[in-house]
Amino acid sequence: MDIGDLGKWLVAAGIGIAVLGGILWLLGRLPFAGRLPGDINVQVGGVSCFAPLATMLLLSLILTIVLNVLLRLFQK
Repeated sequence: MDIGDLGKWLVAAGIGIAVLGGILWLLGRLPFAGRLPGDINVQVGGVSCFAPLATMLLLSLILTIVLNVLLRLFQK
């Protein structure tokens, strides 16, 4: 691997992380994100633990459908 190729990969990874951060920032503003039935929030004393299981499953389903549609469109 050439040093120029490594630079291109690092720039692409940085852009990807920035896009992912923007998406997560926008998802945090959605009223239902993290508050679906099935999301677990446990608070004991001053310690809290949050596991958004239903939100992760819904997001995974949506991303799977979108990526499958995009891959099928670009294969033709």
